Amino acid sequence: MKPKNTDLTENRTFENEVFDAGNQLSGSYEECLFFGCGFTGAELSGVTFRDCTFEMCDFTLAGMKNVALQQVLFRQCKLQGVQFGECRTFLLELRFEECLMRFSTFLKLSLKETVFRKCDLQEADFTEADLTGASFGESDLMKAVFQHTNLEKADFRTALNYSINPETNRLRKARFSLPGITGLLDTYGIEIE
Repeated sequence: MKPKNTDLTENRTFENEVFDAGNQLSGSYEECLFFGCGFTGAELSGVTFRDCTFEMCDFTLAGMKNVALQQVLFRQCKLQGVQFGECRTFLLELRFEECLMRFSTFLKLSLKETVFRKCDLQEADFTEADLTGASFGESDLMKAVFQHTNLEKADFRTALNYSINPETNRLRKARFSLPGITGLLDTYGIEIE
């Protein structure tokens, strides 16, 4: 039996479960652990996750429309093509560690102080997002899109392969390593040897 949208599930561990059309999540989940679960193509519309951890889960192309993610940790998850910009913005708080996040979008989200640690963010889209104080430690940002993005106080010191146009993004007090500074000059077509 499918739970009602108002049902609350607390302090539960879900291990190696597949959530699809025949086994859908609904309602609210607090302080739950999802380990090795499959959400590929799942429609999570309207679900609330509060203080939850997802480890080694696959969210490839999962539907995130109106999903609440409040103090949620994703560790070693596959999040390819996930449209985080469709999530509820109220109390949105995320942390990503060692996640595969290619082609994910964060359009217009406020992600202040969000941690992306050792993530593959190739071709992710951060257009018009607020990433003030965010950290991209050891993350690969090859072809990631930063357009009208607030990157003030963001930490790119150990990030890899980023290309950020200083003229179309806010970079005040952002932190970069000396070798990585070339990612700020790509737009000018300058050859650095």
